Amino acid sequence: MPTRWADDDAYGHANNVVYYAWFDTTVNGWLMQATGTDVRRLPAIGLVAETSCRYLAPVGFPDELEIGLSVERLGGRSVTYRLAVFRAGWEAPVALGRFVHVYVDAQSRRPVAVPDLVRAAVSALST
Repeated sequence: MPTRWADDDAYGHANNVVYYAWFDTTVNGWLMQATGTDVRRLPAIGLVAETSCRYLAPVGFPDELEIGLSVERLGGRSVTYRLAVFRAGWEAPVALGRFVHVYVDAQSRRPVAVPDLVRAAVSALST
């Protein structure tokens, strides 16, 4: 994933809020690829209930990044992901993230079970 000129802040590195956009893009991009569908169109959608990031080293434009994704927990109504941000070619991560999707009915926004299609994809990632 390329960093962008606009990702950097006045301190000369990627602003903290940008990491959360990278996490969102990584999780939802992976879900769309793994399920073969646009997850925004499912009857149950994943809303972000919690995110966190531990910053270990700065990155910024024009760094190229690699973002690793794993599943920490697959619950009845939620999925907790772990992410690791790497500068391309580096072994040590520059940031570690946590990202929780809680599934809700797309219309009522009431909690529901993780959709079977999503559960199957996430189960494969967690093994």
